Amino acid sequence: MHILKSYVLLLGATFLLTGFSWSVGSDACKKTLELADTLDRVQDDVQMRQAEAKIIAQCPDGGAAHFVSALQLERVGNIDGAIGEYKKALKQEPAFDRASGNLGLLYAQKGMDDEASVALTRGLATVQDPRYHKAMARIFAERKVYPLATYHYNEAAKELSGDASIFAGLAEIYTATGQQDKALEEYRRAVTADPNFEKAYIGSAAILLKRNKPDQAIEQLKKAEAVSPQNREVHLMLAGIYEKKGDSKLADYHNLLGGKTKPEPVAEARISEPPRSPVVSVADSNEIAALKAAVKERPRDVLSHEKLGHLYRAAGKDAEAIEAYREAAHLNSSSSDVYLHLGMLYEKKAQIDEAVVAYKRAIKVNPGNAEAHLKLGDIRFSRGIFPEAAEHYSQFLKLKPDSPDIHLKLARIFAKSKETALAISAYNSVLNYSPNDVDANREIAALYKARGDNDKAINHYRKVLALRKDDAETRAALVAIHVKNKQYDEITALLKEAVELGPDDPNNHYKLGLIYDFKKDYDSAVASYKKAIEIKPDHARSLNALGRLYMKAGQLDEAKKTLEAARRADPTMEETSILLSNIRDEFNPEPRKITKGKKSFAKKAKKGSKKSKATKGSKKSSKKASNKKKTKKSK
Repeated sequence: MHILKSYVLLLGATFLLTGFSWSVGSDACKKTLELADTLDRVQDDVQMRQAEAKIIAQCPDGGAAHFVSALQLERVGNIDGAIGEYKKALKQEPAFDRASGNLGLLYAQKGMDDEASVALTRGLATVQDPRYHKAMARIFAERKVYPLATYHYNEAAKELSGDASIFAGLAEIYTATGQQDKALEEYRRAVTADPNFEKAYIGSAAILLKRNKPDQAIEQLKKAEAVSPQNREVHLMLAGIYEKKGDSKLADYHNLLGGKTKPEPVAEARISEPPRSPVVSVADSNEIAALKAAVKERPRDVLSHEKLGHLYRAAGKDAEAIEAYREAAHLNSSSSDVYLHLGMLYEKKAQIDEAVVAYKRAIKVNPGNAEAHLKLGDIRFSRGIFPEAAEHYSQFLKLKPDSPDIHLKLARIFAKSKETALAISAYNSVLNYSPNDVDANREIAALYKARGDNDKAINHYRKVLALRKDDAETRAALVAIHVKNKQYDEITALLKEAVELGPDDPNNHYKLGLIYDFKKDYDSAVASYKKAIEIKPDHARSLNALGRLYMKAGQLDEAKKTLEAARRADPTMEETSILLSNIRDEFNPEPRKITKGKKSFAKKAKKGSKKSKATKGSKKSSKKASNKKKTKKSK
C-alpha cells in the first residue's frame, strides 16, 4: 500500500514538473474570447450585463475580461482607462481584432489619428464594423486621401443608413474634388436620413451660391435656420446674400443675429465722446425715480415692481428690467406679460432654461397667452423636443389661426413624427392662406407620394415647377412618379425642360439620353450623351452609356475607346469594367469605325444584334453537323 501511494505521488510530481496541463482554464478563456467577440450584437441591457459577468467569472485575468472592463469604462466616460484595458486585452490576445477596432475608435476620439488608423486597420482585418469604416473615412478625408475616404464612407453607409454625418462627409469630399452634383446628392441623402441635420443645408447653400443661385441658397439656409435658430453661420450667410441683393434691412437683421453689428459712422468731433446710454425721457426718469422710492418704502408692492420692469425694458436697461420682473415674480405676480417679458429678456441673454421657466409661468397665469405658447414652441422645436413643440404651436394656432408660418412648422413636426394625416391637414392649412407657398406644396406632395396618392402628388409638384422651374429636387420627384407609372412621354417632356433650363449641366443631357435610350431612340440618345461629354469630357456615366450603345451597334473599337475613357473618369464604376471585359473576352472582332452613311445609329444597332444572332445560329448548326459525323464513325 505504501508503495502504491508513493507511486501515485511520484506520477503527480512528474506531471507537474513536465508542465502537463488538462487545458481546463485555457478552454474557458477561449470560450470567453468568443463570447466577447459577439457582445456588440447583444441589444438587451440585462443580457449584456449577464454575458459580461460570465466572461469575468470564467476567465478573470484573460484578454476577454480586460475587453469587458474597457467597455464598462467607456460607458462611464473614462476613455483613458478604457484605452489601458484594451491594450491589456491585446497584450494577451494580439489577434483580438474587435479590441483593436474599439481601441482605434477611442484613439480617433482623442485626435490620435496615427495610432487610430493602425488600430482600425487591424480591426477591419476581420471585423467589418461600420463605426470603424466611418472613423477611417474621417481620417483619410482630413488627410485628403479621397479615394480611400470615399470607400470607407460607402462601406459605413451600407449599415448606418440613418447617419447623416456619413453622407455629409461624402458630400464634402465631392465638393473638394469639384463634383458638385454628387455633393448635392449626398447632402440630400443626409437630409433624408435626418431632416434636422443643419450642416447639410449649409453645405447645399454654399454650392448653390457658387452656382449663382442665391434664391435656392436662401431656401436651404431658411431650413437650417428653422432647425437651429441660434446658428450664427447661417445668419451671416443669409446676411451676405441679402447684401448682394440690395436688401439692407434683412442683411442688418441677420448680421445682428450672427453676432456682427454694423459699425456706426463716427464724426471727428465726437471721437472722444463716451458711448451713449439708451435714451430715457425726463418723464420716464421721474417715474422710475418715484417707483424706486415706492418699492423702497413698500418692498412687497407687486404692481410697483411690474411697472418698474416695464419702464426699464422700454428704456433698454435689460439687467434692471430682469431684476424688477424677478422681484414681481417672487411676489407671485398675476400678470402673464411680466413672465412673458422676463422670458424674452432671458432668451435675449441666451439663458434659455430660465426663459422656459418664465414662459411656462406666463401660460400658467394665462393659458391664452399666444406669444408665450409660440416662444415655448420655438424653443422646443430648436431643441428637437417635437411633441411639446407641437402642443404649444397647436395652442398658438387656436388663438391665432391666420399664421401660415406656424402651420408650416406644425406640419413639419407631424411629418417627422410619421403622423401623415395630421401633417397633410396642417399643410393644407398653410395652403389655404398661402396657396403659392413653394415649401408647403413640395412637402405635401412628398407625403402624398409616400402614401401612393400619386395624382395629388403630381398636382402639387407641378404647382412648384410652375412657381420655380429650376427646382431640380421637385423635377426629380416628378420623374420618379412617372417612371413608376411608365409614363415615358411625361418623363421626356420634364427632362427636355431640364435641358432647356440648364443647358450647361451635363447631368441633364445624360438623363435625357437615358430616356431616349430606354425608348430605343438611339440616335437621340447618342446625341444627348455626346452633348454631356462635350460639356464635361470626363463625365463617366455618359461615357459609359455611350460605350454601351457603341457595343450594341457592333462598333467595338469606338466602344472600347469610350469605355476606357469612362474607367479613367471613374475607376469605381463596375459596369464599365464588365463591358470592357466582354469586348476582350467574348467579341474581339476587327476594329471598325462609325461611317457617315444613310443608315442611322438605331439601324446599325439592330443589324448588330441580328448579326450576333446569326453567328450564334451558325455555331449551333456546325455543332450539330460535327455530332452527326461522330455518330456515323462510331457505327
